[in-house]
Amino acid sequence: MSEGPEIFSRSTQSTIGVASGIIAFSVAMGALVAVAYLVLHGRFNVRPSQLVWMIAGFGFLGVYLLPFVKYPANPPAIGHSFTITTRGELYLIMVAGSLVLLGLAVYLARRLTPRFGVLAATVLSGLAFLVVYSVLIGVLPSLGNLAANVAHQNQFGYARAATETPQPITNILSTPLVVGGKTYAPGQLVYPGFDADVLWKFRWYSVINQLLIWTTIALVFGALLDRFLAPARRVSAETPAPAPVGSAP
Repeated sequence: MSEGPEIFSRSTQSTIGVASGIIAFSVAMGALVAVAYLVLHGRFNVRPSQLVWMIAGFGFLGVYLLPFVKYPANPPAIGHSFTITTRGELYLIMVAGSLVLLGLAVYLARRLTPRFGVLAATVLSGLAFLVVYSVLIGVLPSLGNLAANVAHQNQFGYARAATETPQPITNILSTPLVVGGKTYAPGQLVYPGFDADVLWKFRWYSVINQLLIWTTIALVFGALLDRFLAPARRVSAETPAPAPVGSAP
């Protein structure tokens, strides 16, 4: 399969492209945090900035970290073109499932708190979440074992594994193979596989990047709330309480 024309150079993708993507994603997630704050405001007996931190932590776990456990981030060089749609759908299912389970865990903790106390209710709801979450990641298929992977497993270069990370490729033919002007004898290694160090660093930097995004959202949104709500709290504190009806002036 021939590659299409390069619309954006690698330098453009690694600078302007990455910055634009991070900014757009941050703005979108910040808008979701703001909507969640408006919905949840007044339902928890905490300060507005603390509520923002709770929502941001919820978003970091549900949108990124929990789905990452099942389907970790991969660089563009990883993943077959014939599974990209399925992989996207599975990731969205994982995100939706993680958010729903986190919401149910919070709801369960609040229901159990009057009976068991805050600490015990939190532990029980956390254990229940881990059990159901483990079932979810066990039911969803691993990348590399999708139907499309099975269909392509006998083709040259598409070794089946529980991942789509490019595996080592050897010349499985009985005759020499010419690739890029170089001749490979039968059984000779053609491609050593994707560099494990590069993959590890990419995933590690991805986690740090998401952590910085959600932390920045919480810091900025929390600071803005404290700034705009401070005058209202000051006025409320300075306003004298109304005198009881029938009391002397």
